[in-house]
Amino acid sequence: MQTAEAGKRIALNHILFATDFSPHSQAALPYALAIAHQYGARLYGAHVLAADDYMFVAPETWPARVQREEELQREAIERLEEQLRGVPHQAICGEGDVWHVLCRLISEHDIDLLVVGTHGRTGTRKLLMGSIAETIFRQASCPVLTVGPNVVPQKKTVAEFNQILFATDFGAESGAAAAYAISLAQEHQARLSLLHVVDRSDPTLTTTADEVSSEIHRLQELVPPKAGSWCRPEYFIESGVPAERILQFAAAHAVDLIVMGAHPARGALSAVTHFAHTAAQQIVAHATAPVLTVRA
Repeated sequence: MQTAEAGKRIALNHILFATDFSPHSQAALPYALAIAHQYGARLYGAHVLAADDYMFVAPETWPARVQREEELQREAIERLEEQLRGVPHQAICGEGDVWHVLCRLISEHDIDLLVVGTHGRTGTRKLLMGSIAETIFRQASCPVLTVGPNVVPQKKTVAEFNQILFATDFGAESGAAAAYAISLAQEHQARLSLLHVVDRSDPTLTTTADEVSSEIHRLQELVPPKAGSWCRPEYFIESGVPAERILQFAAAHAVDLIVMGAHPARGALSAVTHFAHTAAQQIVAHATAPVLTVRA
């Protein structure tokens, strides 16, 4: 997997689409197909079955359970083959913990982008609960495109990106995330909006003209001069609670894709995912457009 540099075309050669075949998971498929088409990438479709524990069942039932597992794997492969038709692809059915299986596949196939859908609800047998979704985009070694429950289902089998929003807090991930936003805007001939939200939870506080000018300049520095001629960048500075303002901006501007940096997990990830509602998690859960998270 490559390191992204602003101004250079991102080479997405291997894309992994993870699905449990639920409607919310399947909503991510048109986006995986769109990016695979644009970049000429090989698309890996993966379905993960829960591991069966034979220690707590009668031995005489083992052959029947093994046969059923084989049938489920065969059915999953057949469904994936049908869905991925039209692009170079490989259908995979794994077994075990969802994150562990996806992590192994990312490494084995040198994955450049992981595409997943999430419904935002809890449930032990679902592919992506809120906590698992954040585990994936906080820990995955590649960028993650997450299609949340509020994204309007695509009428077309291959999605279109006409308006891309790059939201940044100027953290360490900004440069890498900007490179993906610029490259995707180029590939899809999309308009690119760059947004920085000054974190002001107190509505009585205002941002001065000098502060706005300084922040606009920082946004402009993220876009190489040559890129400005084809991605038509527009720069915006707003103030308020970052997650809220980003969601409002995306809805108001009919954004098709949100690109942002994702800070890596610090400390115990279980504590982060179960008790803290991070900005990235809120945006992924409530956005009306897919969210591409990029770690530095």
